[in-house]
Formats: sequence, C-alpha cells, structure tokens
Amino acid sequence: MTVIGESLVDVITHPHKAGTPTAIRPGGSPLNVAIGCARLGMTTSLVTHYAKDQNGGMIEKHLTANGVAALVGGHSPTSVATANIDHAGAARYTFAITWDLNGASLPALAAIESSRHVHTGSIATVLPPGRDTVYTLLQAARGHATISYDPNCRPAISGDVHSTRRDIKRFVATSDIVKASNEDLEWLYPDRTPDQTVQAWLKLGPAMVAVTRGAGGPLITNGRTMLQMPAREIEVADTVGAGDSFMAGLSSWLGTRNLLGAGARAKLKDLSPQALRNLLDFANSAASITCSRPGADPPWARELSSDAFAAAADFLSVH
Repeated sequence: MTVIGESLVDVITHPHKAGTPTAIRPGGSPLNVAIGCARLGMTTSLVTHYAKDQNGGMIEKHLTANGVAALVGGHSPTSVATANIDHAGAARYTFAITWDLNGASLPALAAIESSRHVHTGSIATVLPPGRDTVYTLLQAARGHATISYDPNCRPAISGDVHSTRRDIKRFVATSDIVKASNEDLEWLYPDRTPDQTVQAWLKLGPAMVAVTRGAGGPLITNGRTMLQMPAREIEVADTVGAGDSFMAGLSSWLGTRNLLGAGARAKLKDLSPQALRNLLDFANSAASITCSRPGADPPWARELSSDAFAAAADFLSVH
C-alpha cells in the first residue's frame, strides 16, 4: 500500500487544563493513516515531505519505528500544526505548512506501480503545488490499484470553500473508497444534508462512502445498503487521529479479504450488508482505541481482537 500526503509535527495544547504540558508529536492525516495501516499489518510506503531539521528527524524516526518506508520530496522546512484541545477532547488546528513533492515524482511512481491500494487526503489534495502532483499519481495508479480518499478539511489552510469543493470533487471521482467526517460535510455543503452529499458523491463513482460522526457513530454505504453504528462507550482522551485510524481500519480489513486492487473494484460495490457491518465495526473499533489515549496513536493488530477478524471472514459474502 502507498499513502500520499503531508507529514508534519503536531503541537498539542490543552488551554482549558491548567498545568497540562504541551506535547509535540509527529502527525498529519496521511502520515497517521500510513502508521495505522502499518500497525495493522500492511506493507506501507508514504510519499511525503519533511526537511532535514529537528522536526523532520522526529517524523523520520517515527516512520522508521513503525515500519513505514518514506519517499521524501520538496525543499521547505517541516510543517507544523498546532492543535488546541477543548473540554470535550476535540482538536482545533492552526497551521504553518507547505506542500511540495518536487524530486519525489519518479520514486512515487515506482511505489504506486507495486501497490494494490493507494490512499491520499487532507491538505495534500488542496494545497498547491503538491496537490496536482498527487492527482497525477492517482490517475497513474487507477489501472492496477484501488484508491481511497479522506478530504479531512482544514478551512484554515484551504480557505475558499468553493475552490475546495472543486478540488474535492475531482478526488472523489477518482476514488473507490471515500471517508469524511460530518464536520467536513457541514463545512463543504452547509445547505444540504450529509446524506445528500453522500448520495451525490456515490454518483461520481466511488464504490463506498463512510462518514464519521463523533459521538454519533459512523455510517457506511455502497449505494445498495446504508448502515449506521453507535460510537463505542469509552473515556475519551482526545480525538486526534481518530478518523485516520478509522481509515486505516477500513483499508486493513479490506486488504485481509483480498478486496483491494483494481481487480476487486466491482466487488466493493457488491459487499453484502453483513460484510459492510463487519467492515464498519472493525474501523469503529480502531478509531475508538485511538480516542482512548492521547494524540494520534493508532492501534496495533494485536489490540484489535483476532475474533473480530475471524467473524469478518465467516460473514463476508459477495453477491
């Protein structure tokens, strides 16, 4: 599997908790997805940017420790996101970021040529000049790989919602699996319901769309079936990286069922209701574990019950 997108350093503060120290951790939605997939047993590469500075060294060490191979382009300093955690554990971000893959295009092409699945999202798909490089790489991958996409909108970065909608629409149309949050949908399309946006995206071509809704729990649909699931009852440390762990859970579950790769594209649209439920349950579990501990700390395969994998295999059926 290849993930394409930004790496950065998260500076995590708790303004409402006096005496809570500021934490500095590697982050970025695509990086978190790559780490999550690797921890769940997928061989994973990350096409990204970070510099040879102190923050870049932290990112590189984190990727290496988790078995993610990094393909690095660009020449700017390592990006920084400041996450202010509110009383409910939700994060609000400010950014100092650039996105450029200059010098990494050829290694990235080689990586995606050997991958059955390619994931991208977030800042990498709306911020030039890297945005257009990402789109070109996805187009090159579609002939042999499935594509997943998480817009993970950052209004402070993308700015104008109208241009962001155009960017997101073309990435949705290129993808087989799209995951978004209810906050993404409300910001992008405040004049229509989340369900209307999901249905509109399905018409663009994806086989399935999933929406995470915080305490409201996730939903997923492949056009034939729509399923909802309550959020797990846990003590929330914070929600940093929860959506990324959810995306990694989706990818891992599908990968273990040989449902990734261009040859499996049609099968995704034909997953049975029970298979969709098992897929959603697995991804929901991965996100819940991440919410239960500070920062973007996705689960390892051993933390997700092996019984869940066995149940998924027992109930999987394709029409």
